[in-house]
Order: sequence, then structure tokens, then C-alpha cells
Amino acid sequence: MDEVFLKMIKKKFGITFQNTAYLEEAFTHSSYVNEHRDQQLKDNERIEFLGDAVLELIISRYLFEHFPKLPEGKLTKLRATIVCEASLSQFAKECSFDDYIRLGKGEERMDGRKRPALLCDLFESFIGALYLDQGIDSVLHFLEQTIFPKIQSGAFSHVMDHKTNLQEYLQQKGEISIDYHLVEEIGPAHQKVFVVEVSAEGQALGQGQGKTKKAAEQVAAENALLILQDK
Repeated sequence: MDEVFLKMIKKKFGITFQNTAYLEEAFTHSSYVNEHRDQQLKDNERIEFLGDAVLELIISRYLFEHFPKLPEGKLTKLRATIVCEASLSQFAKECSFDDYIRLGKGEERMDGRKRPALLCDLFESFIGALYLDQGIDSVLHFLEQTIFPKIQSGAFSHVMDHKTNLQEYLQQKGEISIDYHLVEEIGPAHQKVFVVEVSAEGQALGQGQGKTKKAAEQVAAENALLILQDK
């Protein structure tokens, strides 16, 4: 396996593979195998299959534990958005995985290294390799560094649009003015947490915290809805 890649994942994620054969398999595309049949290589399709299942399980558990008020339908929709091709291909690029996959010459000429479907499979293949090499706890730790912060920052909040739900709830009996204002900012600049309060017609309804103002607004709206619906 490429020594530069091994050093990169150790430095960036604290990961050291015991069996690099799993990693080689994960980063070998079928087009490369077809052009090197004499080497008896394995492509990443089987290990991607495993990684897909492991990823979905861990994401499902994370959402189940961190969004206790979200119904099954919305949990399913949120999970689908997180593990979709567009999201996973972006995660692969952010991890620099696209620089290290082994492609056949034809696939390389066709910009396969940039193809979202290929990168999505690559990310899942890495998950499968890590799971086989070190178990589910290591996969969990890796996702805590890559995907979970995105969820926490509100990157997928458009799926859980609590602001729209709150607006629709309040405006059932006519137009009403809803305002979101920043209450305070907590912590150092690189780890700032925003506290936002939502109010309607001058009456405070709820507060929320988040790593971005938009995320905090969504949490404030969600909390306001829970309070209003409990009355």
C-alpha cells in the first residue's frame, strides 16, 4: 500500500492498519484489476458491500440516540441524505481518498477519480476495510471525526426543517411574526457555540444551541415546537 497514504491516515485520523491487504482491496477499482489480471488482485466491490452495511448501522444508531424526538419517517429521510452518493463522495474528497484509489487507464482518462458514484463506493470500501481490520469501535471513532461533526453543525438540517414546521404550526390561525435572535456566543473562535432564541409576537418560545447560527435556529425551533405541543 502507498506509504504516503498510510502516513496520511495515521496523521489525520490516528489510524494504523494491522492488515494493509484490506486497505489495498478497498482502494482498488475493478478497472485496475481488469488491466492487471496477472497480479490476482481483488477489487473493492465486496468490501464496499460490507462497508455500506456497517456505515448504515452506525449512522442509524447515532441518529436514534441524538434525535430522540424525531419520528421513524424523518429518521429514515435524514439517514438517506447522509449516506447518499453526493454526501459520501464529498466525504471521500475531504478525506483525500480520491488521490489514492487505483484506477485503470481508461477510467483515469474518463475522470473516474472525480465520479461521485466511484467516490461514494470508495468511502464505503474504506469503512469496510477499517471494520475488518479493527472492528466497529474504530469505525465509530473515524465517523466522529468526519461525518458526525457535519450532522452536529446542521449540514443536513434542511431535512429536519423545524423552522418551517414551527412557522406552519403558529400560522394555523393567521399570519404571525416569528423572530430569531442571537443570545450569546460561547467558547473560543475555533470551537464557538451559538445560542439562539426564537420568539413570536414578542413572546419567547424556546432556545437552541449549535455550532452555526443556522443549526442553533433549527434547535430553537424544535424546542419551541416541543414546548407548544406539550401545552
